[in-house]
Amino acid sequence: MDNKALTTLDKIKDSEIYFSFIKSPTAIVSSILLAIIFFCSFFVEFITPYNPFDPSSLSLMDAFTPPSWTSEGKVEFLLGTDGQGRDMLSTILYGSRISLIVGFSAILFSLILGVGLGLTAGFFGGKYEMIVMRLTDVQLTVPSILMALLVDGIARGIISRELHDEMAIYVLIFAIGISEWPQFARVSRAATLVEKNKDYVSASTIIGVSNFIVMFKHILPNIMRPVLVIGTIGLALAIIAEATLSFLGVGIPPTTPSLGTLIRLGNDFLFSGEWWITFFPAIFLVVLAFSINLLGDWMRDTLNPKLKK
Repeated sequence: MDNKALTTLDKIKDSEIYFSFIKSPTAIVSSILLAIIFFCSFFVEFITPYNPFDPSSLSLMDAFTPPSWTSEGKVEFLLGTDGQGRDMLSTILYGSRISLIVGFSAILFSLILGVGLGLTAGFFGGKYEMIVMRLTDVQLTVPSILMALLVDGIARGIISRELHDEMAIYVLIFAIGISEWPQFARVSRAATLVEKNKDYVSASTIIGVSNFIVMFKHILPNIMRPVLVIGTIGLALAIIAEATLSFLGVGIPPTTPSLGTLIRLGNDFLFSGEWWITFFPAIFLVVLAFSINLLGDWMRDTLNPKLKK
């Protein structure tokens, strides 16, 4: 390892964030859980021999097989199978990958949109700031899930059903992302109002640095701490929103496994004795969202100096 890499590693080890992380069992456990989930979800092809997307590998004779530890279970299906004979463990891992992709993409979209509007509104002020913040206030009066349902309904009315099924993931990403941007806009605008009155911004303006460079090179890096905290917690909310919309039948199509569609499909068999079809995806969703929230809480306590004792 070269000297530059060693220097960077030493800086990380000496940083306050690293010290806070190794002193927090909650942050360590949640990070380990998330690392395991992310690895298993995105490398599921190399972990499990079953592919729920391949109809030739499925057998209806294996449908509704209970978990392996029950009297009627099979060793090859650890968590049992669903009504199509798909291995539940493999299907959950494939479905979690889709849920994670939707969640990350939606939050990234809302972060870029919200921070862009909040940063420019706080920097320029005037009528532009008033318009942006009034739009933010109006959207905050509408629950995020209702906004997502509205966007999805408009998309279904504009495009055909076949095209909607093909673009379902993109529509879902846009629907969730467009409903989450106001919180990023409010936080980034408030932070920008504080930063733009500091000496380094005034000095940059005096020497003729353009507004674009001042905003995105000087102010933006200094307002990212609270934004990243909101983004981390918002990721869990976006994943839950995807599961909710898919459970309601307006998200991912039933032919594409996601945590929401798995819970919805399993709910039809819940009272007929096949409890595992909906139980394991629901537990996986709870663990995923809970781990992200715990990590977000640690980031909030660590990156917000006002919360430090």
